[in-house]
Amino acid sequence: MAPDDKPAGKEYPSVTYEVGREKIREYANAVGEANPVHHDADAAREAGFRNVVAPPMFCTVYSAPAMGPAILDPELGINLAAMVHGSQVFEWGEPVCAGDSITTTPRFVDASERDGKTFYVFESVSVNQDGDEVVKATWTNIVRG
Repeated sequence: MAPDDKPAGKEYPSVTYEVGREKIREYANAVGEANPVHHDADAAREAGFRNVVAPPMFCTVYSAPAMGPAILDPELGINLAAMVHGSQVFEWGEPVCAGDSITTTPRFVDASERDGKTFYVFESVSVNQDGDEVVKATWTNIVRG
């Protein structure tokens, strides 16, 4: 299927992720984030957060699961064996804290060809339990050949 035949704007099912305090701590430890707001609830509250706050890139933990069905959509026909990660762009909003319930909704934006490669662009929007946007992400995958 040519890039022009792809279903631009197609939305995929939302995925909800319950953010746990220990998961934030584990992520912070894994990426070397030592700031106490990512480990200690009292330090986080003193800094003005509701609870232990997730580092910004924790967004991949709660948003990536929603992207799976989009990338694997047979209608798009992405050849995973030839796919490489192109880029990610994030626009952060409300901080994510332990106890939040984050719902991510992905959609296919566009496919275009350049230099014998197809560029697949997806967007995901993640909101918390209050409907506040926590992150908007643009994901670009490149399929060679």
